[in-house]
Amino acid sequence: MGKDAKGGGKGKGKQAGGSDEASSKGKGKAGKAADGLGTCTYVKARHVLCEKQGKINEAYKKLQDGWLSNGDKVPPAEFAKIAAEYSECPSGKKGGDLGWFPRGKMAGPFQDVAFNTPVGVTSAPFKSTHGYHIILSEGRKN
Repeated sequence: MGKDAKGGGKGKGKQAGGSDEASSKGKGKAGKAADGLGTCTYVKARHVLCEKQGKINEAYKKLQDGWLSNGDKVPPAEFAKIAAEYSECPSGKKGGDLGWFPRGKMAGPFQDVAFNTPVGVTSAPFKSTHGYHIILSEGRKN
């Protein structure tokens, strides 16, 4: 037992040292990067933008009723229908598709949510300088 603990400890020690260092570096930069999500350079996303909170909540409720409350992911084609119906952004005509965008292109809260939402996941509604958004993350790359 002592040998295993020692051997295991040695291997784990190296890994833990590396990940501690990486997560502390990540935290310094992005605040939430310890899970590795905040480290990519580009994100591909769709979104719904509404000026009024009531309208974004209505759109989000449709996403909840259809998928989220069952623990399902919202299919991009279905998210696109909601975006076309509710979004006040010109991208709504394209199903909310923003395509690939680099870090630094989008305003504060939008960038934070876009770069910290795992691929395939729909964010909860949030407020930015432009209004209220829901984001569907579709991809990430460096």
